[in-house]
Amino acid sequence: MDGSTKPAGKPIWPKVPAEFVRAMLAGHSALGLAFAALIYLVCFSGSIAVFTQEYTRWEQPAGPVLQAATPQAADRVFREALAHNPKARDVFVQLPEPVRPRLTAHLDDATGAERTFVADASGAIVGEMKTPWTEFQAELHTVLHLPRAWGGFIVGLTGVALLSSLISGVLSHPRVFKDAFAFRWGGSKRLQEADLHNRISVWGLPFHLVVSLTGAFLGLTVIIVGVLALATFKGDTTKAYALFTGPKVADDARPAPIIDLTQVLATLRAAHPEARTTYLFVEHPGERGQHASVSALTPGRLSRGEIYVIDGEAKLRGAVGYETGNLGQKVLSAMTPLHFGWFGGWPVKIAYLLLGLGLTSVTSSGVAIWLARRRDKGRPAPRWERVWIAFVWSQPFAYALSALAALILPVAPVMVWLLATLAASATAILWAPAALSLRLRAATAGLLALTVPVHVALNGGRLADPVAWIIDAGLLLTAVLLAASLWKPRQAA
Repeated sequence: MDGSTKPAGKPIWPKVPAEFVRAMLAGHSALGLAFAALIYLVCFSGSIAVFTQEYTRWEQPAGPVLQAATPQAADRVFREALAHNPKARDVFVQLPEPVRPRLTAHLDDATGAERTFVADASGAIVGEMKTPWTEFQAELHTVLHLPRAWGGFIVGLTGVALLSSLISGVLSHPRVFKDAFAFRWGGSKRLQEADLHNRISVWGLPFHLVVSLTGAFLGLTVIIVGVLALATFKGDTTKAYALFTGPKVADDARPAPIIDLTQVLATLRAAHPEARTTYLFVEHPGERGQHASVSALTPGRLSRGEIYVIDGEAKLRGAVGYETGNLGQKVLSAMTPLHFGWFGGWPVKIAYLLLGLGLTSVTSSGVAIWLARRRDKGRPAPRWERVWIAFVWSQPFAYALSALAALILPVAPVMVWLLATLAASATAILWAPAALSLRLRAATAGLLALTVPVHVALNGGRLADPVAWIIDAGLLLTAVLLAASLWKPRQAA
């Protein structure tokens, strides 16, 4: 938060020493600047990742849209997928659910490449799922396309920096809540931006705290489990991870008839008739040690679902405890839905998108305000002003270009995103900040507007999933809003 807000009332904690406030403000600025680019990237990518499930449906709009699948259908797609690689060590069967109305089976093929097959209502495989852009944007937010341990650590560390920055921002502004609706319109642009920066920070503070805390926890899971293993299991991380996988089924590689998923689902239905099964993860199929971890969600609970372990003879071995265990296990299960807004349907997702973009804007304006203050004090940094603006608008541009490229070119979206980010950032050597902002916004609007007809043309009359139309409409609306933002400054001028 910017420290230039004019006093407008009695502080709510007037006894806080001025030295403490100055120290908090200095720490807030230093922390924000040190992690600015990473925080911005993680916040922007996280706002987009809220709709990961919808992007999957947008990229695969022609697949059979199912509201439910019978146990026989689940067993059939499992066996047909396994026929593509009888030596597969595990198979992931995703059942239809409201946010993902597809019946799919995922496994690696004989060459080691991962494949996802799409089935119809009978469980017969009818095609293969290809969602490269969805996978790209999800992985960018969670691990930055780095090795999982390192990427998760950096993202988690960014969450810690964001959380610390939020707390130091509140502590450095004694009147931050009292001035929650104070604006200084008509003054200098920097003061207006500072007020907007502070107001968005306060309005969205509960959301900002939740996503930064859960993001830090999810990102630092490897570190947390490592510490737990050192403290409890003499460094054996396998035993630490076993705490989150439920009852253990001993490995036994001797051959056995392939596990029957109809019996597995019947066992679960008999034990928990109220739960809705979302997926089955079958390990070591065709061996005596084979078993299925079945995720089942109880309506009305904030969790990713309880995990039940059922062995090859369809005997229920027990549950991990995400819904039935202690408070810590329930909190752990709620982390992902809370972080991504995957609860409550479209209203919650739209709220998360807007609040996430607000947090992205706060990060962007925080750096811009700091640079403006330097300029006002006679210490301008014009090169960094151009670099920051170019980087900020490089992300909408790179995301739009990678989405369009993923539709028409056989190239990895991450490479398109990386090259587009570098190219857009490099324009900082050519133009002033205002021109950078205008031209990159215009380019992004054009790319988004072009993506929609290309998507419709490629899928022709196969747009069976209505969510594909909603995403197309959202892209077009975003393009219109960006175009409108280009028009307003010129009118004002």
